Parts: sequence; C-alpha cells; structure tokens
Amino acid sequence: VGTPADDALLHFEGSDTMSAAYYAQFHLNGGRPVASSIPATEHSVMMSWENEERAIRKMIDNYGDGLFACVMDSYDYANALNKVLPAIAQEKIDKGGFMVLRPDSGDPVKTMLEALRAAEKVFGATTNTKGYKVLNGCGVIQGDGIDYDSLAKILNAVMEEGYSAACVSFGMGGGLLQKVNRDTLSFATKLSYMRYANGEERMVMKSPKEDRTKISLPGRVAVRMDRVAEGQEGQGGGQTTGVRPRAYPASAVRPEENAMRVVYDHGPIDLGGDSDGECPAIWDNFDTLRERVQTQWASLHPKADAISKELVELIDRIRPH
Repeated sequence: VGTPADDALLHFEGSDTMSAAYYAQFHLNGGRPVASSIPATEHSVMMSWENEERAIRKMIDNYGDGLFACVMDSYDYANALNKVLPAIAQEKIDKGGFMVLRPDSGDPVKTMLEALRAAEKVFGATTNTKGYKVLNGCGVIQGDGIDYDSLAKILNAVMEEGYSAACVSFGMGGGLLQKVNRDTLSFATKLSYMRYANGEERMVMKSPKEDRTKISLPGRVAVRMDRVAEGQEGQGGGQTTGVRPRAYPASAVRPEENAMRVVYDHGPIDLGGDSDGECPAIWDNFDTLRERVQTQWASLHPKADAISKELVELIDRIRPH
C-alpha cells in the first residue's frame, strides 16, 4: 500500500518524502526513478554556520550553477531579505544558477510578497506576454501553513501584486497530504448491491432524509469513458475530443467498455488476472499511471456530470423518499 505522497507523485515529480519515492520507484515502477529533489537548506543547516550569509555563500559555492533553495527565517527574515540577500547577489549572479527563497514562519501571504519584492530589487524581473513580472534567476517557495485555502490566497495576492505565478512554488506538507479526507472530494465507499445465498438480488442505496447530499449510488455500477463532443473545452484549455468518465448502471454498459476492474474479491486478485478476465493481466507501472493521469486530466470537461442520465433515473426509482 502506498502513501498519500505516492498519490501526489502521479501529478508532481518533486518530493523529499523518501519513503514515498522509494516505494513508487522500487515497488511500483521496476526501479525507474519517479521523483527528484534539489539541494536545500533547513534551519539546523543555516544555524550551524556563524551567520546566514556564510551559509548561503557555501550553498552558492557548491550548487550555485544549478537550482538550489535557502530557508530565510532562521533568525530575522527581514534582515535576511534586505541585507543578506543583496550581499550575496553578485556571487549568485556570477554562478548563473537559480536560487529559491523559502520563508517558513509568519503570515504566508505577507512573507511571500516580501520575498518577491526583495528578489526583484536584487535580481530584477522581466515582464511576460501576459503582463506579469517574472523574477530573474530566482523564485520563492512557501511550504508553511499551506492548504487549499491559503494556497489560493497566496496566488491571488501574488498576481494582484503584478507577479507571475511562475515565480512561486509550494511545499506540499501536512495541509495537503494529511488533512485530506473523504469529504474533500465528497468520496465514500458504500454498499450498493447484495446477492443472498438463495440467489435473490437487491439494490441498496443510502438516502438520509435529513441530508439529500449524502445519497449513495444504487445497484451494480460501471464506469464508461464517453467521448467528449467536438468543440468542448477541456481542463487544460482549448478544444478537445477527449474522454469523460461517467457512471452508469452496470446493465447499460458492455463488459469490455467498463473502466472498472475487480482487484479484490474476498481477498486480493492474483496479479495474473482472474478466471473471468475482470482483472488486467499485469498491473500498470507508475510511469504508465502518471502518463494516463496527465492525458485524461487534460481532456476532462471542467463542468462534466459524472452521473449518467440512466443512473439518475435509477436513483429516482430506488430512492425511498
């Protein structure tokens, strides 16, 4: 079983979570790497030097021709931005690499904007085709206090200040990995179908009278990848003729069209596939999963209804009230 960080690696390549990277690489991808990181200081590294300036100069000396990051709030964040950063600027510029500044305390929006302003003052910025400023050879990463709400607030503030979102990145810590539950995407696993020992079949559907949003789907359900009509806009922008996953009553979908596969039935299904051919002959590796996520996500319509008309009609028939 993987970790939430393994799920994140389907969408991102950067990670410092060794357990997730190891599991994905050696258990899910045949030893092929799936994640990477960059040289980056944390507070104990910065404090092991006499002062922050010497610590940053050492980072520039070792990694200044590539991508590296330095945490900036070990002692005095404002001093680090307004005095230390200008002091090491020319050495960093001469090396030619890309420096990432990391605030790690205080108000996430305020500290992000302070770092962007300081970096622009020291390294300068160019304006992109959309009219936003892009820092020269520098960026800012915010990993403190990040959740879905604060991330949106930071990005809005950054763009209101005139900076491109390309200037910033985010650390995906507890707020995005451990504070995700079944309500985040309104997901829950519920009983939907029963077959008794005497062969009698019964559809089951949860439908609390006090909360109509907590209904579950009745009966045996299949997922079909429907083609998107010409001219509909996908998540990635532009026009698409991709696919859209949609839930149907199983009786409305041919077995070969059903995107769902049985992987557990009174125990894990053998990796070679089961006798009914319901399980794929092999498990897809991590590279294949990542490619599928990227391809299918780009083709999804942003307002697509995941529930088919046929399933809605079944819900209305089965609903107890």
